[in-house]
Amino acid sequence: MELVYSTQNSDFDPEKRYRNPAHFDRPEAGVTHAVVIGDWPKVVDAYEALSVEVSVLKPLISQPVDSSGADTIASLAQDNFTLRAERDGIQRLIEAAEGQSELEHPGAGELPTRLYGALRAIHEGVITIGGERDNLAGEVESLRAEVAHLKAAAEPVDNAEKIASLKAQLDAANVTYRANASVESLEKAVADLQQA
Repeated sequence: MELVYSTQNSDFDPEKRYRNPAHFDRPEAGVTHAVVIGDWPKVVDAYEALSVEVSVLKPLISQPVDSSGADTIASLAQDNFTLRAERDGIQRLIEAAEGQSELEHPGAGELPTRLYGALRAIHEGVITIGGERDNLAGEVESLRAEVAHLKAAAEPVDNAEKIASLKAQLDAANVTYRANASVESLEKAVADLQQA
């Protein structure tokens, strides 16, 4: 199998297999021919040590290098500063999400700002849900109290006293009734007395 080591980002031949030599750590098994584009002695030496045929080619496009390098260094320094600021902002947001600190706007960086917005929305949603839960808990307690009150109101009054009172009224009017008459039948008989 032929394997091409190249740092190119486009114009790949679909018939070939590519690897980036910047990420090389050891030769791959099964390679019979390695093509190395550019100056990558580590790759070349590793495959030659395994007696694999190696072809070294010059890159087709070479990048012009600023002789002073000052612009490149300044650009890299700015990128480094920006990345560190974003990392610090994300780290503070993670700590806030873990409950180690307050959720505060990171101040800069696209990713920390987006993460802050998402965490803020989640935080506000949790607060809203907590309030709704507390309201529902209050309503549940109110309903429980009302159910207890209704149950107490529905408890039958001492039937023995009521039955005795109804029988006394019927006895006074010389109305006969069954000894085991229900409260309802006694109440009906008393109601009939009052109508007559």
